[in-house]
Amino acid sequence: MAKVYNFSAGPAVLPHEVLATAQAELLDWHGSGMCVMEMSHRGKEFMEIIHDAEQDLRALMAIPAGYKVLFLQGGASQQFSMIPLNLAPQDGCIDVLDTGHWSRLAVKEARRYTGVNVVASSADSNYAVVPPAAEWQRTPGAAYFHYTSNETIGGLQCPFVPEVGDTTLVCDMSSDFLSREVDVAKFGLIYAGAQKNIGPSGLTVVIVREDLLGHAQAQTPTMLDYRVHADADSMYNTPATYPIYIAGLVFKWLKTQGGIKGMQARNDEKAGLLYHMIDSSNGFYYSHVQAPFRSKMNVVFRLKNEALEEVFLSEAKKNGLMQLKGHRSVGGMRASIYNAMPLEGVKALVHFMQDFARQHS
Repeated sequence: MAKVYNFSAGPAVLPHEVLATAQAELLDWHGSGMCVMEMSHRGKEFMEIIHDAEQDLRALMAIPAGYKVLFLQGGASQQFSMIPLNLAPQDGCIDVLDTGHWSRLAVKEARRYTGVNVVASSADSNYAVVPPAAEWQRTPGAAYFHYTSNETIGGLQCPFVPEVGDTTLVCDMSSDFLSREVDVAKFGLIYAGAQKNIGPSGLTVVIVREDLLGHAQAQTPTMLDYRVHADADSMYNTPATYPIYIAGLVFKWLKTQGGIKGMQARNDEKAGLLYHMIDSSNGFYYSHVQAPFRSKMNVVFRLKNEALEEVFLSEAKKNGLMQLKGHRSVGGMRASIYNAMPLEGVKALVHFMQDFARQHS
């Protein structure tokens, strides 16, 4: 099998050790004679899997008592509806910080169910910065404050947790979940699609403070009511069993890597190497995002000579460096260096970029 490094933004690379374990257990999980994909979600075998996954996640993130962990479906995009339906009244208002594509989609969907105030936007800078808190125009009595901690497409990451006082803080952590330490107690709700740092697509993790449950708008569909899923321990309907199993393996793998603290140190090193390459290329490569706000998960960059970008992608692929093309809405390059991307992969990319720049300068 050819050795490649997969820089896809999602579905993304998974730890080799996790895939090897899944391969070994595919036909017979722990002597059960069954593949996890064919188990009853209410059987004792799968109940052990989902219980262990939740407990390992709680340990990794030091999730306090009084929070529910939900394993749901529908992706982060479904949360754009679920959150306002559950946390905001129809005649109320929420505050949203606009830092890019996914923030804008959250705003668009929330407006179907409640009032929305965009406290600030970095659109004028082409999303190169996070607007400073001093510029935010907040709503007194807002139902909650929503922000996206890392914009996968634009490569913008919020380096701080917003201070919003008594307002409930809600965060879309889809593309930097488990990549750096966070104090869960500062949040009312955290959500993340799995296909970046958690596992395969089809699973969404929601961590929600229990006092926020039970306040859904009257028209909320049963399947979009957090209380329903919390009361059923994520078993109201058949959950995404195999993605939960893989997520559980990822959580166990993270524990062997020094937990989130150890992973954060590795992520800092990987991002530092790649951004240093970009900044030291004498303009051959460049990032439009200002340094304090550059994502450590999704490194977005371009070539000064844009005519070379397709050549860059073609040559990179020949060198086993895959999925480096930027999102279709912004173009350029995007190297997603999630938890499972090894340091060796980033070094291989940096070496290729150095050689390419020498050849084409």
